[in-house]
Amino acid sequence: MPDKVDSYRFLNGLTRRTVKSWIKRETPRQIRWTPVNKPLCECAVSLVSSAGLGLRSGPPFDQQIERENPWYGDPSYRVIPQTARTADVKMYHLHVDPFFVEQDLNCLLPVEPLCDLEVEGVIGCAAEKHYSFMGYTVQPVILLEKSVPRMIDRLRDEQIDLVVLVPA
Repeated sequence: MPDKVDSYRFLNGLTRRTVKSWIKRETPRQIRWTPVNKPLCECAVSLVSSAGLGLRSGPPFDQQIERENPWYGDPSYRVIPQTARTADVKMYHLHVDPFFVEQDLNCLLPVEPLCDLEVEGVIGCAAEKHYSFMGYTVQPVILLEKSVPRMIDRLRDEQIDLVVLVPA
């Protein structure tokens, strides 16, 4: 019998009960599905990570928001170019241990493997730009109403066919 995944294993008792009670109050919603209208080998693919990644040379995510209220994070997003490598990127998310991404960006934004898929002809092309936002927020109103639509507009402008979501 396979092991059951415990999504709450790193939460203390009070936090675990609180999160479970919030989840029970959620009304299930229909997930919009958009079928791919061309072969994968012709698709432009972009990555979107919830790890709060940003270029070291660019504006950081506002970590003070998360420090003041650990249930809420900076609702903005950052653009990461395809050419970015581990040394170019920093994780600003305080809920995620940065150790592994500091060793290899590909564990939370697998740009290099995506480029390999392009070379192998599995995908049409790896996007020139990828995106990151801060996940783990129970107040995602600004993220969902402002940042996500802006990311989607950019992805459409860049003629991206598929997005791979990379959870932190």
